[in-house]
Amino acid sequence: MAYEKYGSDVIVDMMRAYKIPYVSLNPGATYRGLHDSLVNYGKNEAPIITCTHEETAIQIAHGYAKATGKPMAAIVHDVVGLLHSCMAIFYAYIDRVPVFIMGATGPMDYTRRRPYIDWTHTANIQGNAIRDYVKFDDQPYNAASIPEAFARAYRVMMTEPKGPVYLCWDAGIQEDRLLADVPVPNVARLMPPSPLQGDLKALAQAAEMLVQAKNPVILTDYSGRNQESFYNLVKLAELLAIPVMDFGHRLNFPTNHPLNLTDSDMIQKADVILSLDVRDLYGPLVKLDRTTRKTVYITQKNCKIIDIGLADINISKWSQDFMQLQEIDVHIAADTLVAIPQLTLMCEEALGKNGKKQEEIRARFAEHKKTHEALRAGWREEVKKQWKGEPISLPRLAHEIGEAIKGEDWVLTANTLEDWALGLWDFDKAYRHPGKSLGTSTQIGMSTGVALAHRGTGRLVVDIQPDGDLMFDPGTLWIGAHDQIPMLVVMYNNRAYYNDWEHQIRMAEQRGTDEKLAYLGMEIDKPAPDFATIAKGMGCYGEGPITDGDKVGPALKRAIEYIKKENKPALVDTITQYR
Repeated sequence: MAYEKYGSDVIVDMMRAYKIPYVSLNPGATYRGLHDSLVNYGKNEAPIITCTHEETAIQIAHGYAKATGKPMAAIVHDVVGLLHSCMAIFYAYIDRVPVFIMGATGPMDYTRRRPYIDWTHTANIQGNAIRDYVKFDDQPYNAASIPEAFARAYRVMMTEPKGPVYLCWDAGIQEDRLLADVPVPNVARLMPPSPLQGDLKALAQAAEMLVQAKNPVILTDYSGRNQESFYNLVKLAELLAIPVMDFGHRLNFPTNHPLNLTDSDMIQKADVILSLDVRDLYGPLVKLDRTTRKTVYITQKNCKIIDIGLADINISKWSQDFMQLQEIDVHIAADTLVAIPQLTLMCEEALGKNGKKQEEIRARFAEHKKTHEALRAGWREEVKKQWKGEPISLPRLAHEIGEAIKGEDWVLTANTLEDWALGLWDFDKAYRHPGKSLGTSTQIGMSTGVALAHRGTGRLVVDIQPDGDLMFDPGTLWIGAHDQIPMLVVMYNNRAYYNDWEHQIRMAEQRGTDEKLAYLGMEIDKPAPDFATIAKGMGCYGEGPITDGDKVGPALKRAIEYIKKENKPALVDTITQYR
């Protein structure tokens, strides 16, 4: 006798067991069984976020994972939905975030396929389409295999370095009644392993090098993926007065800390460099000619390099995101979540009661503090220099946003306005910023995911939103309105795809062609999109376009008032200079 339970109900059982908080999806018939189970059997306990595009569904899960460190599920419809989502999945892989992607296929049993549609929407091993940039994929062939496939995918996804996984559910398996109970395993015994510690002898060697160094420097890029590391790094840096340069794929270090010397010339002066989760270590150590693509080292000849991270683990055979190979003196495979505290402890032991060294460290701290204050003062001075003029300068816009949110508990989602926000605002807590934006057509979706992560906390989530990016999926604004995901959207609207425009200018300079024609294929103008009207049409607040910097502050205050009252996105369209 069949149970009053279906194959897709087992999937929901596993989602409950692993406490999956949300499901983002664009509707699709191949997972109609799972959809029904989520709504009725699962009682929408993991609320569905209805998305306007499969890429957006993945991006929302991507942003949520960056903000929380935890995964949510994203569901895409068979072959066509999966192909729509490919780029977003690739970016989740590049950014090393855990996204639990589920898909479906028309019945693999030929006799159960509807004419035409179930054939065109079915493929042999559907995961082949994304296998090169997910950590794991599987397509179980019966309901009894669902728990193991789900549990393995979750553990692989959450083991460092984290990344997206994909499970494909056969439509027939979803929709069939169970013939017997399918038990849920004890998931507490199937969790990811403890963090990779790293070789203690190598860590002790690194500690000794840092203590003995005259001009040590810390470079970091992804260590802040664990919010504890944001505070752990402060302890290590302060212990030896080591300046930190934060490359920003996560928020790794407080921006207003006296030892934050990002954008300084510390690399050129360093005798020991400690790299923490820097995937592109070669890039910071060289000077690039952007026209010829040639590079030269800027480091001292005898500079020693210590690298701690997981770059060579889970390296792709397809994507060449492993970056340029860099020679390293002490190379430690370890998770910085545990390696930074261990290294700090070893540095304390190596430092001991060496009064002379401690005096040197105090003097070094005072010198770095002066450099930090000079950098910050320089950025504030640039605001004054570029205060007037239309369109609005980026320093002025960053200042106006910073002033408008100063009294709020705020979070910046993705774009940093060419780093002016990082230079002018005080990023004092780990959750203030989950990391810099990625490529065009990713930011509005990821920002919505970050806002979803902070929904209900009372924090003001700020999205500095490029115009070209929003043009890919303005429907994402509707998602925020429909699901009441509040977010302040401030347009970084230069009415151009200016990153590529700059490249065309370089080509014109190099080849002697007409630089005035560089705009062709690059402008988002004639006509200029009316983003405020688009926002209103999606059920959000919209104001602008604004070209006068004096009008930005009052407009932002009105938008913030709307957000607090309506719990929906508010968009202020500001027209900016190119850079």
